[in-house]
Amino acid sequence: MKKHPFPILTPEEAARLIKDGSTVGFSGFTPAGAAKIVPSAMAKMATELHAQGKPWRIGVVTGASTGPSLDGALAAADGVAWRTPYQSNSTLRKGINTGKIVYFDMHLSQLQPWLRAGFLGKMDWAVLEVCDIDPDGSVVLTTSVGGANTFARLADKVILELNTKHPDFLRGLHDIHEPKDPPHRREIPIYSARDRVGSTVVKIDPSRIAGVVINSADDEVSGFDESTPVTQRIGANVAQFLAAERRAGRIPNGLPFQSGVGNIANAVIEAMAQNKEIPAFDLYSEVIQDGVISLLEQERISFASGTALTVTPEVLKRIYGNWSFFKDRLVLRPQEVSNSPEIVRRLGIISINTALEFDISGNVNSTHVLGRQMMNGIGGSGDFTRNAHLSIFTCPSIQKNGAISTIVPMVSHLDHSEHSVQVVVTEHGVADLRGKDPTGRANAIIDNCVDPQYKDILRNYLKFCGEGHAHTHPDKALIFHQAFMHQGDMRKAADLL
Repeated sequence: MKKHPFPILTPEEAARLIKDGSTVGFSGFTPAGAAKIVPSAMAKMATELHAQGKPWRIGVVTGASTGPSLDGALAAADGVAWRTPYQSNSTLRKGINTGKIVYFDMHLSQLQPWLRAGFLGKMDWAVLEVCDIDPDGSVVLTTSVGGANTFARLADKVILELNTKHPDFLRGLHDIHEPKDPPHRREIPIYSARDRVGSTVVKIDPSRIAGVVINSADDEVSGFDESTPVTQRIGANVAQFLAAERRAGRIPNGLPFQSGVGNIANAVIEAMAQNKEIPAFDLYSEVIQDGVISLLEQERISFASGTALTVTPEVLKRIYGNWSFFKDRLVLRPQEVSNSPEIVRRLGIISINTALEFDISGNVNSTHVLGRQMMNGIGGSGDFTRNAHLSIFTCPSIQKNGAISTIVPMVSHLDHSEHSVQVVVTEHGVADLRGKDPTGRANAIIDNCVDPQYKDILRNYLKFCGEGHAHTHPDKALIFHQAFMHQGDMRKAADLL
């Protein structure tokens, strides 16, 4: 760690620099690399100011979700006026769904261009977690990039959290590239997951660095749930489908994969790695999870490109302890690069994401429970789905012991339309929707993916719709949701037909 000329601040001193009404960009994409002790101090300050009858709420911009020390603490302190582009904290979610916090969901690849265009107003402060600081203001980020490089460039002032838990040999992990905006934009010259196009550091004008806060907190990453028989069957179904596509010649050698976050995503990647018909593959994705690290060690994944190293502290120690192995197999990029539609289309990425629900037309709801309650957000799933060589969505066919069918006549909220969704998978099987009309899609989904106790209800719905190209009946399209809201069980929809 080099000596630097910037003042050392306590978390409390740093927090007092942030005034009510400010817009603050925090590092972090998932809890990985998120600022921690400064936002916690800001939350404590907000609570004290509110007790004195003084206002203090800010606009919060991050790469994606963060940990409890940021989103959770600020939301609990009533310190968040508005938030974008993605979140997953229960306290913050409650504030959003009660209307207390303004939240607008965004495709993650759009965040940095929107900020540069001024669509979200002026950025007053950036708070970044780093592991090394050069005297000229260049900094090495820790376990994520997200939008940190753009926050640092646009903010009036920057506070750095220097986290001593992360070694300075991380210099070289990051590939920091910020494209020019239209009409001056050129292609991003990435032609494989391994290509690098940018700098290893984020460069900040030294005059804008307000101070450095020393930190030694771990990333607040908790492990995902263990796989279940249902998630294992979903994973196996995806892997078997992909193996068959390779045999049929529809998936060329060398296409990289993208996978969402969570236990289903982990089960899918694990099943792909176990299927010997699928050769070792590259990952060009957002989030690199624990399971990916194990598969890199087994050389079933050859290379992983993302914007966040979202691994548990135990796995991170393993990575740092064997850095000579991992340093040439990992890269972290800004989210507008990791999620770039241009690159997704060029590389021919196979995208695999998780749905809350999908309907018999192939439309997907990723964000809103019963069409009203925000869960987390669309994240980067749209960036990949709309541009993938092959787009796949997965989910269990039922929830709450069968009281909820995740496959419905019409989704209660639309995030991904039938025009972008090519394949849907549940524990029961795979529905390939390519080249099918609405009737063909509906039959494929009902036959292959729907839980048996809902098949007849959906077939009766199709009959009820009668003639027409699409199977949407204005009176009956939401009967599954109506049945659950009024009777607590979607199976009661049978009585409404």
